[in-house]
Amino acid sequence: MTRLIVLYKQPKDPEHFEKYYRAIHGPMTAKLYGIGDFKYGRVCGLDGGFGEFFWYWSGEFESRQAAIDAMASPAGQAGAADVPNYYHEDPLFMFFED
Repeated sequence: MTRLIVLYKQPKDPEHFEKYYRAIHGPMTAKLYGIGDFKYGRVCGLDGGFGEFFWYWSGEFESRQAAIDAMASPAGQAGAADVPNYYHEDPLFMFFED
């Protein structure tokens, strides 16, 4: 199994980011081909305050290639095209392999 992690730093408008992500962008990820379990939400530092990142998304795939294929699919491309609607930078993508 491979887990794809997406991390977002502090957005310009945190309230808009969270509202949009929960209502529109997060549910879009359920349409990714081959997606298993996925989660998303706020991130905080060890002290409970602001950390380096504001938000995360984590999705499970059969393999790294399956995750890459999902991101290249029409649903993945629609998700990538949607990012500017709630965030001003490119998020950080990482793989974790089991």
